[in-house]
Parts: sequence; C-alpha cells; structure tokens
Amino acid sequence: MEETKEEVQEEEKKPTLISQAEEAAAKLKEQNDRQEELLNRQEEMMSMAALSGKGEAGITPAIPKEETAEEYAKKVMSGDVGNG
Repeated sequence: MEETKEEVQEEEKKPTLISQAEEAAAKLKEQNDRQEELLNRQEEMMSMAALSGKGEAGITPAIPKEETAEEYAKKVMSGDVGNG
C-alpha cells in the first residue's frame, strides 16, 4: 500500500506533458505581448520622426559632379588619372 502512495506522489511531482505545454504557451504569450509593445513603440517613434521632418522622405542623396572633358584632360596631362 505504501508503494502505491509513493508512486502516486512521484507521478504528481513529475511535470506532465500538458503542464509543460501550458507553461510554454504562457511564456510564448508573454513574449508575444512584449514584441507587440515594442512594435507599437517603434511605430510611434517612426511617426514622430516623420512628423518632425527627420524622416527619410524628401531627402535626396548627394549627386556627384560630372567631370567635363576639359577637366578630365587636365587630370590626364597632370598625371592624376589612374593612380587611385
């Protein structure tokens, strides 16, 4: 009789597959909630940046100046072309 009580107590102490799944689901939900919070904060920051004029829209990249034939000829004659 005592052996069965000990076996039952051991089985109760061992985490069952269902309890492990419930624990994993709770942790996953917690992480999903945290991720949602972070995404909301990121969206808010991007909105504030766009409204304050610091967003990426409207910024044109610097266009390098095209070299004229005369400028190229001067470089060739001075030996500056082909050294870099």
